[in-house]
Amino acid sequence: MNITAKMVKDLRDKTAAGMMDCKKALTDTGGDMEKAVDLLRQKGLAVAAKRAGRATNQGVVETYIHAGGNLGVMIELGCETDFVAKNDDFRAFARDIAMHIAALNPVAVTREEVSPEVVSREKEIYVQQALDSGKPEAIVEKMVTGKIEKFLSEICLLEQQYVKNPDLSVQDLLNDLVGKMGENISIKRFARFQVGTE
Repeated sequence: MNITAKMVKDLRDKTAAGMMDCKKALTDTGGDMEKAVDLLRQKGLAVAAKRAGRATNQGVVETYIHAGGNLGVMIELGCETDFVAKNDDFRAFARDIAMHIAALNPVAVTREEVSPEVVSREKEIYVQQALDSGKPEAIVEKMVTGKIEKFLSEICLLEQQYVKNPDLSVQDLLNDLVGKMGENISIKRFARFQVGTE
């Protein structure tokens, strides 16, 4: 199939990948736009995995203040070089994630950062709910495990569905950015402030 410049441009607009990467993806998939998008996302995942161990000592602190000034978020986004830290896409990602945090109020960046006390308290609640509903103990453990998994995916930033596009998780967006920028990027920490709450 003949790969046209318009096809390459359309794929680039969808993925923000490089022109040559887009052309190669379209060639490899026989011009199938959806398969090309998937191929580029997989490539982004592979790049992210390769770069995951690198130190992220540069970056930005970005803020988002919700209309009315009653809610605000501050986020630290790390990268390897100040060149990437000054990039518009990098800063836009930081702002988007700060807005996402304002909307969905995650507890931690990753599962490992969620305190064991929070998890055990939730587990106790789920066990009691299951027992009160008359479920046999053999089933209760499986039910509780499933509920804990769902709970963690809802409170951990990287596992949450992105507020502007629920088809993607925050981790998916981060992987795409790593692929685009060509270096390791990490969400280091965040703080969410809301008037009237502790």
